[in-house]
Amino acid sequence: MRFKPTEYQLINVGTGRVLQDEGWTLADPEAPAPSLVRAVYETKQFTPREDLDGLYRYANWLPISRTLKNSHAPVTYKSRKLAKLLDMDNLYITFSGYNPKIGAEMSTCSFKETEAYSVCGRLPKNSDKILVVQSAGNTARAFAQVCSDNRIPIVICIPEDNKHDMWFRKRLHRCVKIVAAPAGSDYFDAIALGEKICSDPMFLAEGGAKNVARRDGMGTTLLSAVETIGRIPDAYFQAVGSGTGAIAAWENNLRLIEDGRFGSNKMKIFVSQNAPFTLMYDSWKADSRALVDYSPEQSRRDCEVILAKVLSNRKPPYSLAGGLYDVLKDTDGDMYTVTNDEIVQWIIKFFQCEGYDILPAAATAVASVEKALKDGKIKKTDTVMINVTGGGMLIAKNEGYIEKEPDLVLSPDLPADVIVKKVKALF
Repeated sequence: MRFKPTEYQLINVGTGRVLQDEGWTLADPEAPAPSLVRAVYETKQFTPREDLDGLYRYANWLPISRTLKNSHAPVTYKSRKLAKLLDMDNLYITFSGYNPKIGAEMSTCSFKETEAYSVCGRLPKNSDKILVVQSAGNTARAFAQVCSDNRIPIVICIPEDNKHDMWFRKRLHRCVKIVAAPAGSDYFDAIALGEKICSDPMFLAEGGAKNVARRDGMGTTLLSAVETIGRIPDAYFQAVGSGTGAIAAWENNLRLIEDGRFGSNKMKIFVSQNAPFTLMYDSWKADSRALVDYSPEQSRRDCEVILAKVLSNRKPPYSLAGGLYDVLKDTDGDMYTVTNDEIVQWIIKFFQCEGYDILPAAATAVASVEKALKDGKIKKTDTVMINVTGGGMLIAKNEGYIEKEPDLVLSPDLPADVIVKKVKALF
């Protein structure tokens, strides 16, 4: 069956101006100030597609022109043992990872697959451009696998220190190239490297949080939860590096309110960071829309320390209209910090309760639930969703894997034309 592209327009969150998607619109060209654009779908009711598999059952609220093979949707279930440990009555876990026993089949073990299948589904099938994605780890693995499976040319920029995250169940197709910033670099260096690559028209910047497909792909976690629970949760928990997943959840919350069948409440959104990398936490606690000062040197030092290295974005979409600051203000949410020791404790506790391993970022979110209970920010009777953004790595790796070395290691300080020439030579 031929897939009919999803019908939607875009709206500037800051001004309300409606505009058409020109194919890869990432921002409103007439915006007077920085703002995200949001997809406004023709289909106003949340209607999962029974005729489509995996993530694409939510295609009515994904800005896509085609579907790709091997996608999987997040899995939501009501927790018993973790809920008992936390003394909660209505705790739901939305898991994006690998655990076939509960129907979770994301082989890269990360909810970044939800982004990759949506973003790549937005790409025109006949596109002659090479996609460029920058990542601290999980996003890279997800895009690499999705593009390899579907023969989509891509350049993925990572810090070389994170190359251990480039593990896969099978060898990648040659259409996937990995370019690393040298040892000692951080995620921002990978971003800078990608920006120089995209100075050439042969390459197409994925866009990060500005890409509506990335956000709405991530927003399927809330759709999975609401489909299972039957209503909008009272509270939502997630660990954040950029905050894009929490923004996505908020946006789908607003769509569900407009639908009207799942409640009219804005769920309180609680996000967390791994100390000492607490840029957004410090900004939020200062009640500052602007990010507080955070030097590249301090950022790199803090990134080296934290266990959840994917939570280390030095320039997150926090301040602009529709960004994380607005999310927390609009939902009466809050932000927490979690130490490495607490992450380890909750990885163990979660495994003992739920029977599968989770990644450090996901444990960061779980730890913050206990903090919110102690603070009285949520009640034991509230319907609470934890976005468990990755896990099952022990199960997946036990089934066999191979590691992918970077195809190139390049300093982002090199001139753009030198970087472009070297990357082009890979193709």
